[in-house]
Amino acid sequence: MTSASTAIAPLSWSDLEALTDFQIDPINGPTNAQSRLRLFGHSESEVRVTLYRDNHAWCPYCQKVWLWLEEKQIPYRIAKVTMFCYGNKESWYKRKVPSGMLPALELDGRMITESDDILVALEQAFGPLEWGMTDPRVMQLRRLERLLFRAWCSWLCYPTRSEREETYNREQFKSVVADVEAALGRTPGPYFLEEFSTADVIFTPYVERMNASLYYYKGYSLREENPRFSAWFDAMETRPTYRGTQSDFHTHVHDLPPQMGGCYENGEPQMLKNKEQVDFGPWFGLPDVTYPEPETSRAEALQRVLKHRKDIIRVNPADDRTFDEALRCALTHLITEKPCCPPEGSDVGLRYLRDRINVPRDMSIYAAKRLRDSLEATAALVGDRQPPAIPVRHRRDQDPANFAPR
Repeated sequence: MTSASTAIAPLSWSDLEALTDFQIDPINGPTNAQSRLRLFGHSESEVRVTLYRDNHAWCPYCQKVWLWLEEKQIPYRIAKVTMFCYGNKESWYKRKVPSGMLPALELDGRMITESDDILVALEQAFGPLEWGMTDPRVMQLRRLERLLFRAWCSWLCYPTRSEREETYNREQFKSVVADVEAALGRTPGPYFLEEFSTADVIFTPYVERMNASLYYYKGYSLREENPRFSAWFDAMETRPTYRGTQSDFHTHVHDLPPQMGGCYENGEPQMLKNKEQVDFGPWFGLPDVTYPEPETSRAEALQRVLKHRKDIIRVNPADDRTFDEALRCALTHLITEKPCCPPEGSDVGLRYLRDRINVPRDMSIYAAKRLRDSLEATAALVGDRQPPAIPVRHRRDQDPANFAPR
């Protein structure tokens, strides 16, 4: 417990608002999850594309199309739709796409579903990203990506009945990873082909999720144990386009179970150690990001909470008045780096929010790490109670309707 003499009083909301001037241009600035329109300096009259993607930026197939559009700088609109695992799908979308599947893309008035079909249609309209979907070398890499995906699912998404079966699944996955490492080694640079291309876009969504889920559920660090994959991740993180779509370990490991039908722990010592760190910190040092922390990370986290603070307080299980003060205490710590004691009994509410920060829906990776760190440090001043476990069969606790404009 910190003493009253070392803790500072919580700042008011108006004082906190005066301490951040963070802003981005969502339309023409860096890739971001909040934008509804991307122009890249073009006129809105030039927009031919609307991307329908999920609210939370959890959908891997949406990320693939999103990243391609950002890399090609194709002007487009974004319409956000609810994935089944965290709420009811909007009726207007079901009228457009009866299957309800995501992503979907409207190009010159024509609706297209299936992410690979979408990329082919975009290539036909705007040209390929270096090498196209049907290029022989890209086709070969697409098949390799599917092999890697299946090996990952076999290891992660089914309970193993014996240590022997667990070992077999692990070795099968590592065997395919060795093939991917070999493919990355055939070019002098870090990417799958000589330049960043469609091939890298195709690998990105699930490799990012493999890196997170296997670290947490199996104690295996894809990025750290494979030097060419490590170099590939490092190269990807030099790209503002990728940084804007990139998620973190905490978000992925808790959004995947309802999407994948389950993710199964192996209970090994390293797995348990990794799980503890992802869930409870410290969040810095995890192999989910390696580029230097931006100087704006604290200001970004503060600005994003301020924007949604009324809804954040309203949906939190703690009493509104109590949590209002507790949240101001955590944000005071975030921005001043000094302890600020929250009200007694607010530790559960602070940790409830800690567990529900989503990257990149809410903010970028480093901003989220800073906010989680402050929420945990502030909660620890008054207790060690944890909130109810995050659901694994659905994520209705993250229903975007709670944050819809009213």
